[in-house]
Amino acid sequence: MVTITDFKKRTSEEGKEFNVLLLQGDLELIQSKASGRFYATAKTCTIPCTFNDVICASLVGKTLPGQIEKMACDPYDYHIPGTDEIISLAHTYYYDPVERTMEQEVFGIKAA
Repeated sequence: MVTITDFKKRTSEEGKEFNVLLLQGDLELIQSKASGRFYATAKTCTIPCTFNDVICASLVGKTLPGQIEKMACDPYDYHIPGTDEIISLAHTYYYDPVERTMEQEVFGIKAA
């Protein structure tokens, strides 16, 4: 399941304004390669929508079936918020509405 946590305004290449919903996946525990300690995180992504601000605001807190998946993409620079550090990334996250079975979760098989 994913949760709608917020919404934001974006502008299309044609200059038209629209809203995107911010989605957050389930809690994950990730082990740091540097320290070996675990930390809690959740994958996030955005999806465009046709809803106005009032409807978007009413959707905050709602859950949707599916999960947020990691996908390879062309490398790009990312500025880490709150720091001066810029890193290069070659992945992005996207929302996959297809629920995965237990076997797909355990064995890392993509949903069809």
